[in-house]
Amino acid sequence: MTAPTTPQAEPVPIADYAVLGDGRTAALVSLRGSVDWLCLPGFDSASCFAALLGTPEHGRWLLTVPDATEVTREYSGDSFVLETTYRSPTGTAHVREAMPLGDGRADLVRRIECTEGEVTVCHEWTVRLGYGDIEPWVTHVTDDDGTEALRAIAGPDALLLRGDRLPHPSDHHHEDEFTLRAGESVELALTWIPSWAPVPEQLTVPDRLDATRIAWGLWARASDYEGSYREAVVRSLLVLRLLTDNETGGIVAAPTTSLPEEFGGGRNWDYRYCWLRDAAMTLEALLEHGYRDEATEWRDWLLRAVAGDPSDLQIMYRVDGGRDLPERELPHLPGYAGSRPVRIGNAAVGQVQNDVLGEVMCALAAARDCGLADSADSWSLQRHLVTDLIGHWREPDRGIWEVRGDPQHFTHSKVMAWAALDRAVRAVETHGLEGPVDKWRRERDAIHADVLAHAWDAERGTFVQAYGVTHVDAALLAMASVGFLPPDDPRLRSTIDAIRADLEIAPGLLRRYPTDQTDDGVGGDEHAFLACSFWLADALARTGDPDGAEKVLDVLVGLTNDVGLLAEQYDPAGGRMAGNMPQALSHLALVRAVHSHDVARQEQA
Repeated sequence: MTAPTTPQAEPVPIADYAVLGDGRTAALVSLRGSVDWLCLPGFDSASCFAALLGTPEHGRWLLTVPDATEVTREYSGDSFVLETTYRSPTGTAHVREAMPLGDGRADLVRRIECTEGEVTVCHEWTVRLGYGDIEPWVTHVTDDDGTEALRAIAGPDALLLRGDRLPHPSDHHHEDEFTLRAGESVELALTWIPSWAPVPEQLTVPDRLDATRIAWGLWARASDYEGSYREAVVRSLLVLRLLTDNETGGIVAAPTTSLPEEFGGGRNWDYRYCWLRDAAMTLEALLEHGYRDEATEWRDWLLRAVAGDPSDLQIMYRVDGGRDLPERELPHLPGYAGSRPVRIGNAAVGQVQNDVLGEVMCALAAARDCGLADSADSWSLQRHLVTDLIGHWREPDRGIWEVRGDPQHFTHSKVMAWAALDRAVRAVETHGLEGPVDKWRRERDAIHADVLAHAWDAERGTFVQAYGVTHVDAALLAMASVGFLPPDDPRLRSTIDAIRADLEIAPGLLRRYPTDQTDDGVGGDEHAFLACSFWLADALARTGDPDGAEKVLDVLVGLTNDVGLLAEQYDPAGGRMAGNMPQALSHLALVRAVHSHDVARQEQA
C-alpha cells in the first residue's frame, strides 16, 4: 500500500456534495464540480475516486470553471440530473451531469456549455482504483466507430473516458484547460467495464441526460404527493429509490464509508450495505406513498438473503444478499478531515440485535395492510423467525446503536420484539394467516409486562435506555410509532419530555444517547442524529401535538443542503453535516415524520 497522504487542511464540507446514481451505485460530486467518490460497478465495490477520504491524489474527476465567482446548482425537476451554473468575470457556463438509467451499463456523463461570454474550463481525470491505492495503466484506445478514448485498467476493472476532447497525461494525472465561447460545449462520458470486455458503443450524452431526467420524474410522479413539506418529501423518496439496487432490491444505508460522526475522531463506519432495520423502515416510508413494487422487490430480496436457519439471521447483508462483510482498515487513506481509521466492511454484522425482526415484521405488516398478500414462502419465513425470537428475546443484545461494549437489556430491543409478536398476531387475526396465535399472544403480553416492570423509572417518570440504568436514549421514541402504548398514555409524553431534557442539544436536534453514560465501546462524542430528531417530530405528532411536531420539522427540513440532501448527523455548533451522505435513515425518517404530522393535522381539523 502507498503511504498515507496528509489530508487537505479544509476539506469540502459534506453539505457541498450532491449525489448522482443509476440504481446500482452512486457518485458524490462537489459544488465545484469534483467527483470525489464513486464505487463501480456497485455500491459496495471498491472506489475508483476516493478524494472524499483523502486528497485528489486518491482519485477524482474534476470539471469546473476555476475562476467562477458564483456557483449555483439544482436537480432538474424530480430527478438526479444535476445542473450547475458557473458565473465568472468573463462569462457563464452550465453543466449537466448524471448517471444514466436503464441502459444496463455503469456510466457517468457530463456536458458543459458556455451560455454567455467565454469561460476557462479546467478538466482533471485521476483514476485510483482499490480505494485510492492502485494507480492503473492508462492508454489510448479506439472503439469500432474510430472514436478515441482513455482506458484505465488494473486487474478486473477498466474505466473508459470518451468525449469531444480528452485530457493529456501530466505526472500521473490527466489534465486539460481550454476556453469555451458562447454556444460551444464539450461532452464527456465515463464507463466502467470488466477489463477483459470489448469497448462498448459510445453514448449520446444529451439523449441519455434527457432520458434519465424523464425516468426519475415518472417514478416521482407515481406518488402524487401534495401534502406539507412536499419538496423535501419527494426528494427524500427519490433518495430512498436511488439507494435501492434496481437488480437485487437491496437497500443500502448510504453510498459512502467513513464520513466521520466526530471530526478527527474514530467514529467512522461503512454504510454501503443493507441493514434489515433501515431497509424495513424505508419500505414503510415508500408504502405510505404508494410504492408497492418496491415492497415486493425488497420482500423477495429478504427471502433470498435470510434463507436458511432462522438462528443465522444477520442484521445486515451485502447488496446481493451476501453474508460476508469483514471489517478492515485502510491505512493509506488519511480520512475525511483527518478522521481515522477509514473502514470498509462492518464488524457489527455479527452482533445480536433483538429489535431487527420487529422492524421487519412491521414493514411486512404494512405491506399486507396495503393489499400485498404474503406468498407461502414469505409467511413461512416470518413464522420461523418469530419462533426463533421467542427463544431469545429475554437475552441481552447490542441494540439498535450497535454498541461494542457489553450486551444489555435494551428497552428498544424489547419493545421491537413485542412489535414482532404483535404483527404476527395481527396477521392471523386480521388477514387470516395460519399460526400458533395463542402462543404468540402470550409471548407478546409477557414482553409488554417485562418492559413495564423493568424499564420504567418511576422516580424520573420515564422509560430508560436499558434495564437497570437511569438515563434515556432516543430509540425510546419508537414506543409511540409501533403502538406499544396508547398515544394518550401519559408515560409516553413524560418519556418524550425526558428525552428532550437529556438529549436535545439545540432546538429540535437530538443526540442518540449520552455517550458518557452508554458503554458503546468506541469512545469520543458525536453530534445530533437526524433520524432521532425526526423521530421526535413523529412522536409529537402521534401523541397529539402537531404544532410541536411542525416546529421540529421546520428546523430539520431547513437543514437540507441546496439540493435537498441530508447526512447522518448535524453539528449545530459548527453549522455542518457529519456522517455518511446521503443517509437513508435520515430521509426515511423525514418522510415518515411528515406523514404522521399530516395525519395529526387531518385528525385535528
